[in-house]
Amino acid sequence: MPGSIHKYGPERDRDNEAERSSATDSDELQLQQLGYKQQLHRSWHIVESFAASFCALNFIGGVRSFFFIGILAGGPLAIWTNYLITIVFMWITAAVLAEICSALPLSGSIYIWAAEAAGPKYARFVAFIVAWWAATAWMTFGASNCQTTANYLLSLLPVWGYDFPGGISNDNVKWRALVWAVSEGLFILAIILNYLPPRIYSAVFKFSMGLMILDFLLCIIWLPIGVSKTYGFRSAHDAFLTTFNGTGAPPAWNWILGFLFTAGTLTGFDASGHIAEETKNASVVAARGIFSSTIATGTFGFITTIVFLFCTPDIDTWFSLSAPQPFVLIYSMALGRGGATFMTLLAVVGLILNTSIAVVAASRLIFAIARDGVLPLSGWIGQVTPDGRPRNAVTVMYIFGASILCVILPSSVAFTSLVSAAGIPTIAAYGLIALLRLTMTPNGFKSTKFPLGKFARPAYLAAFVFNGIVFASYVSPFSFPVTAETFNFAGVILGSVTIFGIISWYLTPEERWLRSSQAQQVYEGADGVSRHAPPAYAEGGSDTPQGSSSAK
Repeated sequence: MPGSIHKYGPERDRDNEAERSSATDSDELQLQQLGYKQQLHRSWHIVESFAASFCALNFIGGVRSFFFIGILAGGPLAIWTNYLITIVFMWITAAVLAEICSALPLSGSIYIWAAEAAGPKYARFVAFIVAWWAATAWMTFGASNCQTTANYLLSLLPVWGYDFPGGISNDNVKWRALVWAVSEGLFILAIILNYLPPRIYSAVFKFSMGLMILDFLLCIIWLPIGVSKTYGFRSAHDAFLTTFNGTGAPPAWNWILGFLFTAGTLTGFDASGHIAEETKNASVVAARGIFSSTIATGTFGFITTIVFLFCTPDIDTWFSLSAPQPFVLIYSMALGRGGATFMTLLAVVGLILNTSIAVVAASRLIFAIARDGVLPLSGWIGQVTPDGRPRNAVTVMYIFGASILCVILPSSVAFTSLVSAAGIPTIAAYGLIALLRLTMTPNGFKSTKFPLGKFARPAYLAAFVFNGIVFASYVSPFSFPVTAETFNFAGVILGSVTIFGIISWYLTPEERWLRSSQAQQVYEGADGVSRHAPPAYAEGGSDTPQGSSSAK
């Protein structure tokens, strides 16, 4: 263009470096305004931020894992209609969280967002409860995902005609022992990746995204080709208009239970917020990561769902598939044993990486809670390595997850009940944040670079109502009539976790965690109010921002 100035070589490099330095200075200044000191590395960008949520959500793995639940709860018609509803309202929920994340780009993310959404007066009380919710959800997810991965891998046994001693059944203690051993091994692999330096782990984000896209392309191209040559596609009527009640619930509630499938594939997009303190230009990039990953996951997940509705066999065939993961046998029917093996191994590698990235998000949450001083051994857990990694928080994740997996040995039902509660606290937190923004702080967080403007209040209301409906489906029994065997303990577990949070709030002295002055400073910082006085996070009157200690 006339009059434009083009810079090349060293001059352009200096300008780019200056821009990066300016973004870093801005990030550190924002942390200081919120009462924290930069402690973690800050070397990730929009790709890593997007990948944190996109890969943690894992649309292709999520659709495969939850698809049969959708078949039981309403059938094909409920699956695709509920998915469209879920996409719209989860996009709205993501926008609500992106708005507050931009103003509070902290590793504590969801519990800090909820606390400040309640306003300084109630921040500490809400923070304790949501911190317990979030820790339960994210720390349990790794173990749950590894059992899912083990089920994929072990479903190859019937594909290759191997008769397992005592049968492939959760009633068989030998089978439970095998599932446990494989799950523990897979969890170790996922954890090991978390000890990689940040710049190397960046490649894990990118490779995981590439693997998911490859899996997606094979499912929408290779699988239909295989189906056309074997058992054939379902008709448009069967794929779109048939219904089914496999839960025994009243028809309307059976339909609502279908949200277990659709919402289950779109829960966890707050992961981008967990790594905000490691992301450059976080107030913009982390918010974009949350929203864009939810858009992409919903879009790709819906396309995958439609393809599966046409490519999966009828319901009677579904019920005849005797494997922990029925999709492995469907791949075998459509693609043969070799094709099924390849697709299964692809899914397994993808799930290992998915688990590893979820551990990244979870470990940052644990680090943030420890940094604020409420956990036992907080001083040790909150330490970071010289290159800015919360290594000890990752180790805590391993110890907790490996211990949870041991529950498989005495009872797989007990393990399933335990980990089934993983999604509920996150949904509860999403809904609570929206409600608090609507009722307590509708005009707060003026520093956000992702403002919802005139759509804010309708968005808060819509997010609260929808997540409330999803929450109800999560705590509801899935099989009716309800018996001791079919009772859903997820609500009991969440209630217990909430009680622990309230007890912790009552017993923990205010000077130990999230004082009123501390909550006030965070709220003012989110509103763009700059303090010149020492940060309120200093313990015992110190003028050092929270998080100033690190591993030597």
